Amino acid sequence: MSTQRTIQSIYTDGACTGNPGPGGWGVVVYFSDGSIHEMGDASAHTTNNKMEMQAAIAALEFLQISKQTEPIILHTDSEYLINCVTKWVKGWKKKGWKKADGKPVLNQDLLETLDGLNTQQVKWQHVRGHAGNVGNERCDVIARAFATGKTPSLQQVAFSHSSQSSQQKSESNVSEISDSDKNIAIINKKIQEISIATDITTMDQQTAPTTTATNEEIPREMRVGQLRNLVETLRIADEIAEKGYLITSSELADLMDVHASAVTSRGDEWRWRNWIVSRVRREGNQILWELERGDQVDSENES
Repeated sequence: MSTQRTIQSIYTDGACTGNPGPGGWGVVVYFSDGSIHEMGDASAHTTNNKMEMQAAIAALEFLQISKQTEPIILHTDSEYLINCVTKWVKGWKKKGWKKADGKPVLNQDLLETLDGLNTQQVKWQHVRGHAGNVGNERCDVIARAFATGKTPSLQQVAFSHSSQSSQQKSESNVSEISDSDKNIAIINKKIQEISIATDITTMDQQTAPTTTATNEEIPREMRVGQLRNLVETLRIADEIAEKGYLITSSELADLMDVHASAVTSRGDEWRWRNWIVSRVRREGNQILWELERGDQVDSENES
């Protein structure tokens, strides 16, 4: 018989190219015996926040079906996700899923699912993204692979039994399989069946390429489309700078196609492409940023 596996910690991450655009999510589960279980999937058209939520949903589904009662730490680099689940959701429910300005809360269906799965057993822990944390980096690799149409090789927990022959295993009584292994089998099946009633569309795994495509292997039409998206992004950034609009960290992260933590960790002033990005002030839980054309700033400094 195999020993009972205990989940010690879980890492989750989401990624999106274009935002909205093709996306992916990744989950890495660490067990006390040193084993690791990885999960992930893709969506043809989604957003970064939705993929962050989908990853957390898969992680909590995994924990729920495992029947584990010991507490676990769930690590994510999305402060938005943590705030949604641990703070804001309570107020949103009381207000009928309306924000302070009266507008409906985005991704209500996913948030309701998360709220239903979340328990006191789970401690939500923020981890700085792209800072060398092994679990976070691995989740990011999985999520970005799915987001770009690739199928990463995922490490899966294996069934662990006494050294029997295949024939003996097939004839052994099912009761000899530990509850943990039974639950893992159920989890694997459950993850395959997860279907959230949103605009998330699961990519057909059989048609996904299994090798890493170089830029030359991507069809020219797709490369041109990516350039168009880039030009549109730069045009939006230019308009924000020209009009003097202030944008939040999450909005700036969407514009840059990075995690929000990658924005807030850069300091009060830094350069991104053609713009100088400056932290202006904080309003409630939001940090507001200003964009200014870098070439204009440089010419003013030279004059």
